[in-house]
Amino acid sequence: MCGICGFVEPVGRRSDLIGEIIRAMSDSLAHRGPDGDGVWTDPSRGIALGHRRLAIVDLSPLGRQPMESADGRLVLTYNGEIYNHLELRAELDSAGIRLRGHSDTEVLVEACALWGVERTVRRLTGIFAFALWDKAATRLVLVRDQIGVKPLYWGEIGGEAGGLMFGSELKALRAYPDWNPEPDRNAMASFFRFNYVPEPHGIYRGIAKLPPGSMLTWEPGRGVTGIERYWNMRDFAGASPRERDPAEAVEELDRLLRDAVGRQMMADVPLGAFLSGGIDSSTVVALMQAQSGRPVRSFSIGFHEEGYDEATHAAAVARHLGTDHTELYVAQDHVRDVIPALADMFDEPFADSSQIPTYLVSEMTRRHVTVALSGDGGDELFAGYHRYFWADAARRRLAAVPSGAKKAGAALFSAVSERSWDRLFGLVPPAVRPERAGDRMHKLGAMLTLPDDAGLYRGLLSYWDDPEDLVPGSREPRGILWDESVAAEIPDFIRRMQFQDAVTYLPEDILTKVDRASMAVALEARVPLLDHRVVEFAWGLPHSLKVRNGQGKWLLRQVLYRYVPQELVERPKMGFSVPVGAWLRGPLRDWAEDLLDERRMREAGLLNPAPVRRRWAEHLAGRRDWSDSLWGVLMFQAWSRRWLDGAAPAAAIERGTPALCGM
Repeated sequence: MCGICGFVEPVGRRSDLIGEIIRAMSDSLAHRGPDGDGVWTDPSRGIALGHRRLAIVDLSPLGRQPMESADGRLVLTYNGEIYNHLELRAELDSAGIRLRGHSDTEVLVEACALWGVERTVRRLTGIFAFALWDKAATRLVLVRDQIGVKPLYWGEIGGEAGGLMFGSELKALRAYPDWNPEPDRNAMASFFRFNYVPEPHGIYRGIAKLPPGSMLTWEPGRGVTGIERYWNMRDFAGASPRERDPAEAVEELDRLLRDAVGRQMMADVPLGAFLSGGIDSSTVVALMQAQSGRPVRSFSIGFHEEGYDEATHAAAVARHLGTDHTELYVAQDHVRDVIPALADMFDEPFADSSQIPTYLVSEMTRRHVTVALSGDGGDELFAGYHRYFWADAARRRLAAVPSGAKKAGAALFSAVSERSWDRLFGLVPPAVRPERAGDRMHKLGAMLTLPDDAGLYRGLLSYWDDPEDLVPGSREPRGILWDESVAAEIPDFIRRMQFQDAVTYLPEDILTKVDRASMAVALEARVPLLDHRVVEFAWGLPHSLKVRNGQGKWLLRQVLYRYVPQELVERPKMGFSVPVGAWLRGPLRDWAEDLLDERRMREAGLLNPAPVRRRWAEHLAGRRDWSDSLWGVLMFQAWSRRWLDGAAPAAAIERGTPALCGM
């Protein structure tokens, strides 16, 4: 992967400085591309493009960016990989276009020159975010991949008559002079509900994320002339699935996944894969090994804490497949040492605590390879999350309960402590026992008073049910989780939850986490299950091929069982997480107390400290496990000190820690 950035501003504003400005913006992304850098400027047009290179395909100077088309009309800065570039290269060759090197970058810029941007992007299979400057049309186009694997922030400078800036991360935009970043209170409210900032919003006023599958066009004097979707997951999720022969569907999915994995094994540098031993990552590694003439490199990390370790399962799968497996058992202090660096790594508030182990496995993997394949996406596409079945069962049962009984039930569920619920559910067999049962029961109690299915699912996903109370002066944006038309288009509740996750939680939480954590150590992470052809195929499947006997991923499991015995991968689902709740009561307590200081929160004027301090007291007393919602506040406070107060990255907790690669 790489880092891209750029801007276009009124001609003559500071023509002699644009080279210096774009260099500073590019340097802020050095961790994303340590193998080289490049800038391209045209002061006569006020345009500057920057690039930091992580060399993966064509390591020679012929792959350097920004890259101009052979006819000199287009200039490209690009982050990502085009997995079907060999087929496109053959078509370009047939059309008489002779390429100088063998990079996918050159294929992309020449394809845009020959076929146009829109026609080209509709033909791309890959993960990408790029900016293309058309000298002849004096037009800038920004494009993001179908699923939203690669990030792209943008913002207008000075309104329509001004210009535009963009970058892979907010660090690049902050390096642009004369921009005074101000937090957007509405976006803050969204963050505290979800623990991430949902697109198209950014944490700063006037800054947005380009939605997945979108193209933005900017022209001088007119500003942004349009943001168009060239690919929309809603088109596929909203279509009626057709019945299929199960055996044929297994065969087709196997073929599709083999092709996707095989294409993503393309690299001129060492390559491996993350392996947790679960369904998704085991499928990816199995298909890699099936297409490799030597043992595939696989990587996992383990934790000594009971209930948080998957390394033994990963090792068993690795032995069966014959991979060259590396595992690292992480000590508590190593895990905690990552926490002070998170605000630098995630320069927009982000609070999925699995960001910590994701960084650690990326850090270890980068010592051995430059590219790693990941199993992300299987839960959203093939209905793997327990919450789908839990929420569906809850709504069915609640539909028949009178309103008075619901109110009484809500009070009862809340009256029993989380610890007591956990002890009660300890008697339930592990295979059907919900994760964090006490927390789930308290959420169920809250859901008893919710008016509809949409409210029920939002409640299940919400860390703060009333974020406007937490962020004074805010008005929470109402995104697709409030869109009533979705229920009409996708009447099946589980399918609707899958879709809503696939366009919110997947790109804004899962893929953001993997991108920032892997790019912090200059590791390219690829996601073959999210090849858009696989995504389209999955949405065409009927419910019966995804869910059977209350268990998701039926079809994906059948593919995996061709390569790995069922008993090696069938076990209760375990989240990729760390014991934050216990740590906040123990070794992280002083760190948290400092960030949650009531006086400092009140003086900063961004948060209402009262609900925060109430939850903090209940958490410390063991009455509720508020670790997830408190983690959101802690990550916001750490981010605020780093990026709003201008503080240097925080010191390590309890002992020193070496600087993270690229930070």
